[in-house]
Amino acid sequence: MSKKHHINENWGFATKAVHVGSDPCPRTGALATPIYQTSTFVFESAEQGGRRFAGEEEGYIYTRLGNPTQRALEMKIASLEGADDAIIAGSGMAAVSGIFFSVVKQGDHVISANSIYGCTHAFLSHMLPNYGITTSFVNTTELENIKNAIQENTRVIYIETPANPTMALTDIKGVVAIAKKYNITVVMDNTFASPYLQNPLSMGVDIVLHSATKYINGHGDVIAGIIAGNQEFIDHCRGTAIKDIGGIPSPFDCYLMLRGLKTLPLRVQKSTENAQKIAEYLENHPKIDRVYYPGLPSHPQHELAKKQMRGFGGMLSFELKGGIEAGKIVMNSVEVCKLAVSLGDVDTLIQHPASMTHSVIPREDRLKGGITDGLVRISAGIEDVEDIIADLEQALAKIK
Repeated sequence: MSKKHHINENWGFATKAVHVGSDPCPRTGALATPIYQTSTFVFESAEQGGRRFAGEEEGYIYTRLGNPTQRALEMKIASLEGADDAIIAGSGMAAVSGIFFSVVKQGDHVISANSIYGCTHAFLSHMLPNYGITTSFVNTTELENIKNAIQENTRVIYIETPANPTMALTDIKGVVAIAKKYNITVVMDNTFASPYLQNPLSMGVDIVLHSATKYINGHGDVIAGIIAGNQEFIDHCRGTAIKDIGGIPSPFDCYLMLRGLKTLPLRVQKSTENAQKIAEYLENHPKIDRVYYPGLPSHPQHELAKKQMRGFGGMLSFELKGGIEAGKIVMNSVEVCKLAVSLGDVDTLIQHPASMTHSVIPREDRLKGGITDGLVRISAGIEDVEDIIADLEQALAKIK
């Protein structure tokens, strides 16, 4: 497949977000990347078809193996993450499974953060054991926990930072230093920060993934995932797990993500500004017990966030003094904020992790990861922040 797109490495992030992978259509001059809504591609000859299947000639064969709309998106993502290349998968979990099925084998061991997305936790704790792969879940905010969990067969260290939904941070460079000593692959979910606020590959992480459903697309109308890394791994992953399991997106979804990515810097900047003000408001509210947001000096890893992130992001969590019952009142009373799972949308979303996104995790394990029954998560949107705060104020006022 063609990798020839005009890229100027001196461009800033926003310029890359708009232009990389988005050259005008060479046939028509169309500014927007065409939607190649096709399952297969016609060869000029039997010989050409044979060469493409043999990998001797670049070109498209079948959309499960690659598509021009998808390829334009992959080039844009790779540029924004500072990766050699990238793969667009059919969902965030297709990205997670694609990575692990490309890296680990029977008898291997994984170390994972204990505060991660619920379905990722379920995949590691329930799916991988069926294939003879075990996982140790540890609190990765303390690097010593990672060192103590390393076994002779440890193949991967898996982290999220900021973590879903506790907003706990892991020292990325610290994890990389440990992993290199033992020749362990570091895989990181960068969904919460997005490439605009954090580039783990530049800090030594081997493989980065995203749920592209979230900030990458940003408009709540696509399910997709992203895998980014060095060329050798991406080629291996594309030619094995992605090809053979088939977790791919549609060309139309890739088109929507291409469109969404052009405004990524604007959306993330606005949601970050809103989240900071919402967090400050909630921290001073008499009915709030605690707020978790990296931009607050009260956050235990506030200084670390300033070192490894370019901004604190649009995600925050909090606990009410009235616990889960008070949380239900708030979630059932909001009007501007929408009671829905997912995140990174232009709309402000609010949800209850323990009963929703992380309900698949046993309660004991949830509590170890800091996911309490009363924790409420907010994904700040791009609305006028005064309206979001006023909405939360009227909902909090209903707690007696």
